[in-house]
Amino acid sequence: MNSRQRRGVLLLLLSVLCALGAFAGVLSVISDVNSKVGPEVTAYRVRSDIEPYAPLGTKQFQKISMPERWLSANAVTDLAQIEGKIAVTRLEAGSLLQSDMIVERPALQPGQQEIAIMIDAATGVAGKITPGATVNIYATFAGERDGQPDQSKVIVSNARVIDVGKLTPISAGRDERGSRATEAVPITFALNTLDTQRVAYAESFAEHVRLALVAPGSEPIFKPGDRTYTLDKDK
Repeated sequence: MNSRQRRGVLLLLLSVLCALGAFAGVLSVISDVNSKVGPEVTAYRVRSDIEPYAPLGTKQFQKISMPERWLSANAVTDLAQIEGKIAVTRLEAGSLLQSDMIVERPALQPGQQEIAIMIDAATGVAGKITPGATVNIYATFAGERDGQPDQSKVIVSNARVIDVGKLTPISAGRDERGSRATEAVPITFALNTLDTQRVAYAESFAEHVRLALVAPGSEPIFKPGDRTYTLDKDK
């Protein structure tokens, strides 16, 4: 082997060594990145805005992969977690789904029935009554005969709300009960049979039906004479 051939072999060996060094460097970088980022896991991104208290379905979310260490502890990694759940707040498109964004949909208890009535959005809801809330249901009635005072009655106390529908336009004119409401919200309650009958009666014959939100944890008890109010009681 002459000197030129020896130089060629040496250059070839040097090139191989350089390639091996570069390859080792790449492996080192990859290993370093993996050690810092960690394994990837499944997460879910909101496809489009979801309104508060709306039922959740799998088509509303996009499956993505991201490093496990970048996920918060309450990130949803399995869509089975949304079964029977509703959004507790407005979910913005592109946000990662987390367990504190969703809650169980309120359900009926044994012996209860669902009943839904339309409530004037301006005077009865005002955006503060949500599924799971507890309310008192008030109804106002005109005096049955001339000279008898109008009455306000507590129809049901501590009624549990299980669903709040969408704002619905209604007739802007006066109806048979003199209402001027232009928008109403369907509110669904879980009630026993007697309270269901009371609400149905009030919805049909009362001049107005209103809801009063009850503070969490409180259970007001009405005395026998407290459920009916007339203006002359304040005289």
